[in-house]
Amino acid sequence: MKTIQYPERKDWAEILRRPTLNTEQLRDTVKEVLDRIKAEGDQAVLEYEERFDKVKLDTLAVTEAEMAEAEEKVSEELKAAIRLARQNIHTFHAAQRFEGRKVQTVPGVTCWQKAVPIQKVGLYIPGGTAPLFSTVLMLATPARIAGCEEIVLCTPPDKAGKIHPAILYAARQAGVSKIFKAGGVQAIGAMAYGTQSVPKVYKIFGPGNQYVTAAKQQVSLRDVAIDMPAGPSEVEVLADETANPVFVAADLLSQAEHGVDSQAVLVTTSAQLIERVESEVQRQLALLPRCEIAAKSLANSKLILVKNMDEAIALTNEYAPEHLIIETKDYMEQAARIVNAGSVFLGSLSPESAGDYASGTNHTLPTNGYAKAYSGVSLDSFIRKITFQEITREGIQTIGPAIEVMAANEQLDAHKNAVTVRLKTE
Repeated sequence: MKTIQYPERKDWAEILRRPTLNTEQLRDTVKEVLDRIKAEGDQAVLEYEERFDKVKLDTLAVTEAEMAEAEEKVSEELKAAIRLARQNIHTFHAAQRFEGRKVQTVPGVTCWQKAVPIQKVGLYIPGGTAPLFSTVLMLATPARIAGCEEIVLCTPPDKAGKIHPAILYAARQAGVSKIFKAGGVQAIGAMAYGTQSVPKVYKIFGPGNQYVTAAKQQVSLRDVAIDMPAGPSEVEVLADETANPVFVAADLLSQAEHGVDSQAVLVTTSAQLIERVESEVQRQLALLPRCEIAAKSLANSKLILVKNMDEAIALTNEYAPEHLIIETKDYMEQAARIVNAGSVFLGSLSPESAGDYASGTNHTLPTNGYAKAYSGVSLDSFIRKITFQEITREGIQTIGPAIEVMAANEQLDAHKNAVTVRLKTE
């Protein structure tokens, strides 16, 4: 990890730069795969599974027998943990239900909103270096609460043609409708265009590697909506001299083991804390099974010493981290000053891992600074709000003349006339 002491504001942009994720160079490769899937459907997906995932499949759909087999293979301990996490995620997201109310803007003009679910959603669950069954819960649970009619899940199988049993168990617990063995670009294409087996969906959710990211970007241009822009995962720990260096190091490493392009950042007012964290990171790193991945990620990571907490907050809001852990003596006071972050963890006993798994908040969050403009996945991500309005004779007489004037000044005479004919009718 690189230590940076008292950086000047003019250098912040360079210091806070993320590992680059250039999807431009992948465009042609991704387009070729997407075009074939759009034209050939299942056959193209099966061929790409053999080429990219090194598995020869006869069909894409997961069978009921495979679901039953998976349930037998998941330990009771893990089943209980998944059920607990699902319940907490359900509780948190159910509290987000939209309750519209009718508003009379002027006498005779009543307006309101109604929330309706997106009918068909697609969930992509990576199967690379770790089986992300937690992401199944994070996406399918709010989709089911929202009332989505069809929840389609795609995830790559292993070389034996099997999907990790915990992914299948979590999918059943969370209410997924259909599951397919497809990974990477071919999975995104299948859900975006529809194939003989995979239904076409209206919005695609879920993380993935640079190819998945590029595919989501391409299909979102004209074919389907996506959850949000995505990039490598990241965490910032904001700490003062009261922070526990063991906890801070553990938090940085928990992010670093996600992947070699992940980023972990410590921003602190304490030089002594940086020294202790550096030492503790090396000690804990040596004990991790995924130490090679974490070590490569740490090369992108930084320990930043600032002059005071005001500067720390300003730097944090500029970085707009996906995950922010605040380990200071007055963490509630500092949290109130945060305006750019995906998800915030308060105090020394709130690790990022809690949000990743079981506290109830969603772990699908904006990365790469997009927290300045995007929210993480929530119940709202799976619904649309339709507006309604009802205008009576009193209402049209009240607002009609203003509409006529505005339409005339925009030179939209037909708009004006639609009001005029009503005003002239008794």
